[in-house]
Amino acid sequence: MYLTLLILHIVVSLLLIGAVLLQSGKGASLSNIFGGGGMETIFGAETSAILNKITTVLAIIFIINSIVLATIPGKLTTKSILQQDIRKEMPVIPPVSPELPEN
Repeated sequence: MYLTLLILHIVVSLLLIGAVLLQSGKGASLSNIFGGGGMETIFGAETSAILNKITTVLAIIFIINSIVLATIPGKLTTKSILQQDIRKEMPVIPPVSPELPEN
């Protein structure tokens, strides 16, 4: 489950980066450099509204997934192999009861 969420997080991150870079900003933006200006003729005049909604949804998924990924490792029960080896190597010393001197 953790690996699936981690892969989802990476995919959402890349999509979010792409959605932000495609949005038109003030002046000459990255979307116009890569031909993003032509997207308005393909998808219609409301491309900026669609990209805003996509960015919002991706940002919400990113934040929720970040919170879930931050809380899951505390719930995983992993044991350290090094600690197990140290416990095996340490000799077990039985408790010694103090001897009282005889009078």
